[in-house]
Amino acid sequence: MNKEYLNVITGDDDEGNIVFFKNIFKDLRIGVKSQCFSDGDDLMTYLSSSGAIIPEIVFIKLDIPGKSCMECVREIKINPRFSNTVIVVYAGLIPESEIEEIFINGANIFMRKPETYDGLKKSLTEIITINWQYHSSGLNIDNFIMKV
Repeated sequence: MNKEYLNVITGDDDEGNIVFFKNIFKDLRIGVKSQCFSDGDDLMTYLSSSGAIIPEIVFIKLDIPGKSCMECVREIKINPRFSNTVIVVYAGLIPESEIEEIFINGANIFMRKPETYDGLKKSLTEIITINWQYHSSGLNIDNFIMKV
Protein backbone atom coordinates (compact mmCIF):
# COMPACT_ATOMS: atom_id res chain seq x y z
CA MET A 1 0.00 0.00 0.00
CA ASN A 2 2.64 2.51 -1.01
CA LYS A 3 0.30 5.33 -1.99
CA GLU A 4 -0.05 8.88 -0.81
CA TYR A 5 -3.36 8.00 0.83
CA LEU A 6 -5.56 5.03 1.72
CA ASN A 7 -9.10 4.62 0.49
CA VAL A 8 -11.23 3.59 3.45
CA ILE A 9 -14.95 2.81 3.52
CA THR A 10 -17.07 2.67 6.65
CA GLY A 11 -20.51 1.07 6.84
CA ASP A 12 -22.33 2.21 9.98
CA ASP A 13 -25.80 3.66 10.66
CA ASP A 14 -24.74 5.52 13.83
CA GLU A 15 -23.99 9.19 13.02
CA GLY A 16 -21.84 9.50 16.15
CA ASN A 17 -19.64 6.59 15.09
CA ILE A 18 -19.26 8.07 11.59
CA VAL A 19 -18.16 11.42 13.04
CA PHE A 20 -15.64 9.65 15.31
CA PHE A 21 -14.24 7.58 12.44
CA LYS A 22 -13.87 10.63 10.16
CA ASN A 23 -12.16 12.69 12.89
CA ILE A 24 -9.76 9.88 13.72
CA PHE A 25 -8.91 9.33 10.04
CA LYS A 26 -8.32 13.06 9.61
CA ASP A 27 -5.87 13.12 12.55
CA LEU A 28 -3.71 10.24 11.31
CA ARG A 29 -0.26 10.90 9.90
CA ILE A 30 -1.27 8.74 6.94
CA GLY A 31 -3.54 10.35 4.38
CA VAL A 32 -6.99 8.73 4.37
CA LYS A 33 -9.83 9.33 1.92
CA SER A 34 -12.97 7.97 3.51
CA GLN A 35 -16.50 7.29 2.35
CA CYS A 36 -19.36 6.31 4.61
CA PHE A 37 -22.54 4.35 4.00
CA SER A 38 -25.42 4.01 6.46
CA ASP A 39 -26.62 0.56 5.36
CA GLY A 40 -25.38 -2.60 3.71
CA ASP A 41 -27.49 -2.08 0.58
CA ASP A 42 -25.92 1.31 -0.22
CA LEU A 43 -22.44 -0.02 0.59
CA MET A 44 -22.77 -2.94 -1.80
CA THR A 45 -24.49 -0.87 -4.52
CA TYR A 46 -21.49 1.46 -4.47
CA LEU A 47 -18.89 -1.33 -4.41
CA SER A 48 -20.56 -3.16 -7.30
CA SER A 49 -20.72 -0.02 -9.46
CA SER A 50 -18.17 0.34 -12.25
CA GLY A 51 -17.00 3.71 -10.91
CA ALA A 52 -16.27 2.50 -7.38
CA ILE A 53 -12.84 3.31 -6.01
CA ILE A 54 -11.35 0.08 -4.68
CA PRO A 55 -10.81 0.54 -0.93
CA GLU A 56 -7.78 -0.75 0.91
CA ILE A 57 -9.84 -1.17 4.09
CA VAL A 58 -13.59 -1.58 4.70
CA PHE A 59 -14.97 -1.18 8.24
CA ILE A 60 -18.46 -2.69 8.64
CA LYS A 61 -20.59 -2.55 11.78
CA LEU A 62 -21.85 -6.05 12.58
CA ASP A 63 -25.49 -5.01 12.95
CA ILE A 64 -25.64 -2.65 9.97
CA PRO A 65 -29.20 -2.28 8.60
CA GLY A 66 -30.21 -3.42 5.11
CA LYS A 67 -28.03 -6.12 3.62
CA SER A 68 -26.42 -7.89 6.56
CA CYS A 69 -22.78 -7.50 7.45
CA MET A 70 -22.12 -11.17 6.66
CA GLU A 71 -23.74 -10.86 3.22
CA CYS A 72 -21.55 -7.82 2.52
CA VAL A 73 -18.40 -9.63 3.66
CA ARG A 74 -19.17 -12.68 1.49
CA GLU A 75 -19.92 -10.53 -1.58
CA ILE A 76 -16.74 -8.50 -1.16
CA LYS A 77 -14.60 -11.61 -0.67
CA ILE A 78 -15.86 -13.44 -3.76
CA ASN A 79 -15.25 -10.43 -6.03
CA PRO A 80 -11.70 -10.52 -7.46
CA ARG A 81 -11.67 -6.69 -7.66
CA PHE A 82 -11.40 -6.65 -3.87
CA SER A 83 -8.77 -9.37 -3.43
CA ASN A 84 -6.43 -6.93 -1.64
CA THR A 85 -9.14 -5.23 0.43
CA VAL A 86 -8.94 -5.73 4.19
CA ILE A 87 -12.35 -6.19 5.84
CA VAL A 88 -12.81 -5.15 9.47
CA VAL A 89 -16.05 -6.13 11.19
CA TYR A 90 -16.71 -4.39 14.49
CA ALA A 91 -19.22 -4.63 17.30
CA GLY A 92 -19.48 -4.40 21.06
CA LEU A 93 -20.03 -7.56 23.04
CA ILE A 94 -20.88 -10.63 20.97
CA PRO A 95 -20.56 -14.39 21.54
CA GLU A 96 -17.37 -16.16 20.46
CA SER A 97 -19.40 -18.29 18.03
CA GLU A 98 -20.38 -15.15 16.09
CA ILE A 99 -16.75 -14.01 15.97
CA GLU A 100 -15.83 -17.39 14.48
CA GLU A 101 -18.59 -16.99 11.87
CA ILE A 102 -17.19 -13.57 10.91
CA PHE A 103 -13.78 -15.14 10.32
CA ILE A 104 -15.24 -18.08 8.36
CA ASN A 105 -17.13 -15.64 6.11
CA GLY A 106 -13.88 -13.92 5.15
CA ALA A 107 -13.33 -10.85 7.33
CA ASN A 108 -9.68 -10.12 8.10
CA ILE A 109 -10.20 -8.54 11.52
CA PHE A 110 -12.87 -8.47 14.19
CA MET A 111 -12.58 -5.34 16.31
CA ARG A 112 -14.38 -5.10 19.61
CA LYS A 113 -15.58 -1.51 19.49
CA PRO A 114 -14.00 0.37 22.38
CA GLU A 115 -16.31 2.36 24.63
CA THR A 116 -14.13 5.48 24.61
CA TYR A 117 -13.02 7.80 21.82
CA ASP A 118 -9.36 7.30 22.78
CA GLY A 119 -9.80 3.53 22.68
CA LEU A 120 -11.41 3.75 19.25
CA LYS A 121 -8.63 6.04 18.03
CA LYS A 122 -5.99 3.57 19.23
CA SER A 123 -7.73 0.63 17.54
CA LEU A 124 -8.32 2.40 14.21
CA THR A 125 -4.78 3.77 14.15
CA GLU A 126 -3.35 0.29 14.75
CA ILE A 127 -5.49 -1.25 12.01
CA ILE A 128 -4.70 1.44 9.45
CA THR A 129 -0.97 1.50 10.11
CA ILE A 130 -0.39 -2.26 9.93
CA ASN A 131 1.85 -3.17 7.00
CA TRP A 132 -0.73 -5.45 5.39
CA GLN A 133 1.62 -6.96 2.81
CA TYR A 134 3.20 -9.01 5.61
CA HIS A 135 -0.03 -9.98 7.35
CA SER A 136 -2.65 -10.83 4.75
CA SER A 137 -1.13 -14.06 3.49
CA GLY A 138 -0.94 -15.88 6.82
CA LEU A 139 -4.29 -15.08 8.42
CA ASN A 140 -5.84 -17.65 10.70
CA ILE A 141 -8.20 -17.65 13.65
CA ASP A 142 -5.32 -16.96 16.08
CA ASN A 143 -4.30 -13.64 14.50
CA PHE A 144 -7.79 -12.70 13.31
CA ILE A 145 -9.29 -11.08 16.39
CA MET A 146 -8.01 -7.58 16.98
CA LYS A 147 -6.70 -7.38 20.51
CA VAL A 148 -6.32 -3.82 21.76
